[in-house]
Amino acid sequence: MEPPESATAFAAEKVILRWDSTASEDARDKMIFSGDRLEIDVYLDAVDELQKSMSSTALSDSSSSTLQIAMARLEDEFRNILLSHTSPIEAESLTESTHSEFSQEFELKEEIGESSFDKQFEHQESNSSTTSSCYKSSSSIREVDLIPNDAVYDLRCIAERMIGAGYLRECIQVYASVRKSAVDASLKKLNVEKLSIGDIQRLEWETLETKIRRWIRAARICIRVLFASERRLCEQVFEGLGNSADDACFMETIKGPAIQLFNFAEAISISKRSPEKLFKILDLHDALSDLLPDIECVFESKSSESIRTQAFEILSRLAEAARGILSEFESAVLREPSRVPVPGGTIHPLTRYVMNYISLISDYKQTLIELIVSKPSTGPRYSNDPSVPDMDLSEYEGQASTLALHLIWIIVILQFNLDGKSKHYKDASLVHLFMMNNVHYIVQKIKGSPELREMIGDNYLRKLTGKFRFSATNYQRATWVRVLHCLRDEGLHVSGSFSSGVSKSALRDRFKNFNAMFEEVHRTQATWLIPDTQLREELRISISEKLIPAYRSFLGRFRSHIESGRHPENYIKYSVEDLENSVLDFFEGYAVSQHLRKRSQ
Repeated sequence: MEPPESATAFAAEKVILRWDSTASEDARDKMIFSGDRLEIDVYLDAVDELQKSMSSTALSDSSSSTLQIAMARLEDEFRNILLSHTSPIEAESLTESTHSEFSQEFELKEEIGESSFDKQFEHQESNSSTTSSCYKSSSSIREVDLIPNDAVYDLRCIAERMIGAGYLRECIQVYASVRKSAVDASLKKLNVEKLSIGDIQRLEWETLETKIRRWIRAARICIRVLFASERRLCEQVFEGLGNSADDACFMETIKGPAIQLFNFAEAISISKRSPEKLFKILDLHDALSDLLPDIECVFESKSSESIRTQAFEILSRLAEAARGILSEFESAVLREPSRVPVPGGTIHPLTRYVMNYISLISDYKQTLIELIVSKPSTGPRYSNDPSVPDMDLSEYEGQASTLALHLIWIIVILQFNLDGKSKHYKDASLVHLFMMNNVHYIVQKIKGSPELREMIGDNYLRKLTGKFRFSATNYQRATWVRVLHCLRDEGLHVSGSFSSGVSKSALRDRFKNFNAMFEEVHRTQATWLIPDTQLREELRISISEKLIPAYRSFLGRFRSHIESGRHPENYIKYSVEDLENSVLDFFEGYAVSQHLRKRSQ
């Protein structure tokens, strides 16, 4: 009579062989774990019994063969359960966990729907068959159920038996290959493309800008939802089964997709530097910096150290790229080579570009204050290099951050470049008008940005304000001193009686010269442009305050001498009101009628 142990082992082998897919067509067509729970438990008990009997007796060829059949069957069942749940993670789950912080910038509401993520969790939590919630929160990490709990239970039951029989490698290979496909599908849904670093660097920057926005959103979701949930699933299936199986399985699954994800940021961090890339690089830096605690949490094991290291290295390179771009931008502003004067002395495109650029810099001041630690390389005070402005920033160092010193330096070199460009105007008055327009624009841009104004500081802002007012004064001197010189008394009186000693020929020449000069100024400066309405009006008022009283007084003193002679209209061509109206034509940027606007007679 056979021992009870042998009978039990024989019965177990019989159950296992009945499900041998190589020997039975019925076994090939059916999956054990797709059937009822009783049949599943019978098969698992049979495997347990076979392993138990083999550990207590010498391993027979028959038992060894049966164990291999059982492991092959469990591997197929393991794969089938995984394949039944390989759909990409649902769009609702892909909504990043911290969408409230970033929805305005990336418009996630439009792409996915703001509350769908939370609704999914509420639904899962209320329907969970376990006592634990369907996800746990660590900072901003959100772990979702990738596979139903009953399927997870079955996977762990199979993993326990395969690993117990020495099939750890086979178990992990099957798991990782199937789950990696699911992760790849989710990455594709998030528009994370399989591009090499070389492929990325060959793309046009305009294309990359769009991809950077998508990558930032995808990275947050991948780290905080997708990868975190894959780690959790590995722990549920493999934790405690020996040899850090859960860590090994997680890295087998995630390493390829993680490298694919981070390759994009790495390619940007080592790409050719240019000023237009700064702000997207800072966006990448901020996003990755924000994700670092989550990366350390998700990839905390020793086996995933390479992923953590890669993230830190990319962040460091992005920071260095930002510093390098700012330095290169300063050089580009200083060396900007355009020599063609802008028509009418208006605001130069370089001025608009630079001021809009540093206004954007001020929007990133929190990041850049941390990254920019070296003072700008200014020209030495009283240096002999005419290509670099002399500037001593020491008076601002105590009250400004290093970043603010760089912004002040950029404005200094911008003015230095503009000063060089102004020399290409042939009219001295237009030189001063050009500088007035551009420095005034700089002042207004600073005043219009609270962040920029705070960094630049009122001290330097007052200097800039004084500079554009000085240019306005110089413009008036260059234009109007010679015009007003015609309205002086000197040279009009002849020797003899004062009351009758006015030289009519000299007086006629004065009126003729005044008319000619004013007409030329009017014709020319109507085509000049002051784009700022308030500045334009202020300068017109200032001109009128000097011109109109002088002309009115001159006309009052000498009108009678002209009108008593022949053809007075050839000399007194304009009334005071005519001049007042004509001043309104100045700085509009377009030509006016050749004749001054004269009041109706």
